[in-house]
Amino acid sequence: MMLFPEITADILSRLPVKSLKRFRCVSKSWCKEIDSPYFINTHLKRSSQAHTHLNLILRDATNLCTVDLDSPDFTSIELKNNPLKSDDCATEVMGSCNGLLALLNSDFSIALYNPSTREKKMIPVSPLELPNDLDDSKVSSLFNFYGFGHDPINEDYKVVRFIHFYGDSPDGFFHCEVKVYSLKSNSWKRIDDYPYDLRFILPPDYHPRCRRGYGVFANSAVHWKATVVGKGKENGSDLIVAFDLGAEEFKIIPQPDYSSNEHEMNVGVLGGCLCVFCNKNCKQVEIWVMKEYGVKESWTHLCTVIAQLQVKAFWLHARPLAYSKGGDKILLELDNRFFVWYDLRRRKSKIIRIRGAPPIFIAEICVGSLVTLNGGGEGQTSGKDTQEKRKTRKKRAGNRWFRMQTWKSMHMERVVGDLY
Repeated sequence: MMLFPEITADILSRLPVKSLKRFRCVSKSWCKEIDSPYFINTHLKRSSQAHTHLNLILRDATNLCTVDLDSPDFTSIELKNNPLKSDDCATEVMGSCNGLLALLNSDFSIALYNPSTREKKMIPVSPLELPNDLDDSKVSSLFNFYGFGHDPINEDYKVVRFIHFYGDSPDGFFHCEVKVYSLKSNSWKRIDDYPYDLRFILPPDYHPRCRRGYGVFANSAVHWKATVVGKGKENGSDLIVAFDLGAEEFKIIPQPDYSSNEHEMNVGVLGGCLCVFCNKNCKQVEIWVMKEYGVKESWTHLCTVIAQLQVKAFWLHARPLAYSKGGDKILLELDNRFFVWYDLRRRKSKIIRIRGAPPIFIAEICVGSLVTLNGGGEGQTSGKDTQEKRKTRKKRAGNRWFRMQTWKSMHMERVVGDLY
């Protein structure tokens, strides 16, 4: 029986997943504590609020790599057990949420993966359904758009897929097919088609620079940039479209009052909040954060990052990724080639050198977590903890119980010292 379980649990909730996986073997009580839904949620919330245990996921033409942002030396390591790894197809990251990655192959295979626990789940393929008034002979091309996130109402993780059809019609467009996958039910369902007179217009360089139209998750919704088509003065205007994962419906998010309209706007997420970033003249990016979701007046101008000669004289596209531990810096990705820390107080940038990083990449932030893919709930216990595996673990633990108890008493003081 543990002494001072609250203190022990508090200490454990501050540790990275790699350490927690080892500490599950210390004793039955530790294993039970670490595997509990309450602890999994506590660990996730603490990591998210403190901006700790963050990892960069880098994708190049063939591989996925991970970089621990808490490590003193930034080294790129190939992601182990990629469930979609193939010599013929490239794997892309369509989204990240609570430590889970939604992966997509160029053959449209989809998988969910926790890189910290290496738990994975293949998602069943959903056939394409054309609009009722359209046959395939009239379709000249189509574009797939995806999103991934957590539905807190139903304690579920969901993937959104909608497809724009292009072809033989007066304006060259057709309605979208919209489907939602539920991890809890392990099935797809079709919902009402995209309700707005909007289209996802892709400039020639949109795919490599802006994550191929994959949505960003914040406040229980997935968000995309969309463009108004064929509405007079509004034609060509950019909007933020959100899909609420709980209500399973689309909505429009109000935008901030920009300093000017001469920019390229895109959506992102910083510290769990929706953000927009506007690249201007290849020399600066303006970043806004929505403090109170859905409220236009809550948009706050975070900063305007200006290109600095000692870092990079100009860029085509800069994208904010994450806050530093202290919250006084933000991590920026520049042109899919560089990373910089931007100091919000000093207004200065410092380039980050990552050993082993591919020369060109697309980056995603993923927090280390114990969140499981067993059933969809945020706090479900891991699939590793089936009754059969617990029996096996019990037998193995019997032979090393005394050694582990001795190890625990020797090293607990060191762990506490490192944390405080």
